[in-house]
Order: sequence, then structure tokens, then C-alpha cells
Amino acid sequence: MTSRIRAAGERLGDRLEAEILAALALEKPRRWLYAHGESVPDPATAARFEALLHARLNGVPIAYLSGQREFHGRNFRVDRRVLIPRPETEHLVEFALQLDLPDQARVADVGTGSGCIILSLACERPRWRCIGCDLSTEALQVAEINRSQLAADNVVLVHGDLLQPLKGRCFELIVANPPYVAEGDPHLDRGDLRHEPAIALTPGGDGLDVLRRLATEAPGLLQAAGWLAVEHGHDQAQQVRAMFVAAGLQNIASIRDLGGIERITAGQKPGPETMQQTEAEVSPVCPA
Repeated sequence: MTSRIRAAGERLGDRLEAEILAALALEKPRRWLYAHGESVPDPATAARFEALLHARLNGVPIAYLSGQREFHGRNFRVDRRVLIPRPETEHLVEFALQLDLPDQARVADVGTGSGCIILSLACERPRWRCIGCDLSTEALQVAEINRSQLAADNVVLVHGDLLQPLKGRCFELIVANPPYVAEGDPHLDRGDLRHEPAIALTPGGDGLDVLRRLATEAPGLLQAAGWLAVEHGHDQAQQVRAMFVAAGLQNIASIRDLGGIERITAGQKPGPETMQQTEAEVSPVCPA
């Protein structure tokens, strides 16, 4: 198998990717290759390896070929129905986890996709009451697989357009990694983005339409002193901060990713700290 991996690595320009594909074809962990490098694959395994190699050479993301991606220390099922979780999105999860929220905080993830954000939060804070919503029923199917695998019983998944399925509820925190790539951005025709669902990448136009709607509509669903936190493009932080100011949010800040790029922006709804409500006390209208 070593010679096949070497040849594939040369074609891919990446030995590690070749090893990952070989491990997938063999249905073995990658470390197995180091102890069995001279093994000769049977015809079926060799055919699987060639098929995986062909797909990767045509740009299919490794995450789609393997059917999984690690995010915030957990493995998530992913396929062409959902966006592939990115490391920079983990900053959104980390921000949410460091907030001083009630023990049974109500948290919503708008455009949940694979569910990686809301499920990561739910697993870290099992008493939080979490909702993930998405316009794509196919994405919700993937999120449900992940919810079931992680046994995240404190998460409800609902279908609907942006904030519509959340109407009549109140939240201490709303998070979102919405589509924010501008129409015609050349990155849409490069790398993994070519194979990911367009609905999860771009809303068209300047890429800010969904962020504008979130900034305008989400504060009405926040409890007093509740938070809105969103991921956005590498050059959109200033515009998102301006949206949050216009929406009346306070304590607005942008968080940089490991590359130094302002990737997450958050703002807090004005108002005194409110007492935690019980299930029976949840009001259909959020207090100002």
C-alpha cells in the first residue's frame, strides 16, 4: 500500500491526504498504515482507493469523502447537504461558553446546518435549552443525526426561514453563522466551496443581507441583557458593528480568529439582568 500512497501523494501534492484516503478505503485508522505499509490491498479496496483519489483530485472535500469533521473536540457527520465546519467558527462557541448566562439559558442557533454550533454548546452546557433552526430540511436531517449521536436531548431542531420559527420565544443568546459571501466572490469557485451548498455560503448581493436581517430582527427575540453573536466575513466586522449599533445593541465587540482576522461580532441588548424564567413563565413577548 505504501507505493500506492506515495504515488497518490505526488498526484495530490499532499502525502497526508493520500494517507487519509487510504485509511478510508481500508476502513482502518490512519496509524494502521504505519505498521502495515507493505500490505497488498484486495481488488475491492484498491478500487475504493482509486475512486476516493479520483473524487479528491476533482476537488471533493476530504470531509465529504470521510463523512465527518471534528469540531470543538467532537466528530460531526457532514455531507453535501451541509457546510463543512471550520476551525474559526469554534471562536463563536468559545465566546458563548464564556458568557455569564442563567443555568437554564435559552439559546438559539439560526441556520444551524450540521448543528455543530448548537450541539457543541448543548453538550458543554447540558442544562441550557437549545434550539437549532434552518431553512433546509436536508441540513436538518444531518443535524438530527448528529443530535442523536451526541445524545443532546436539550436540543430541539425546527424548520423555517431565519428567525421565523423562533417568533413568540425569548432567548438569552442567539448565535448564527449565516451565509455572508458576496455574489461573484472568486472564492466560491475555488477549493471546498465549489462543492458546498450555495444556500449556506452566499445570500447574493454584497453578502450582508442575512446579517442585516439578524441585526434588525434578533434583538426583538432577546431577553433584556441577552446577546447576539454572529460569524461574518474577513472584511465585514466594521459593517456588522454598525448594524448592531443601529439596532440598539451595546457592549459590541469583534473577536479575532487565530489568523488575527475579526471573525465574530457580538452585542448585548440593553436592560437590567433578568431573573431566570421557568418553562411555564416564558413570555411570548420579550421584555425591553
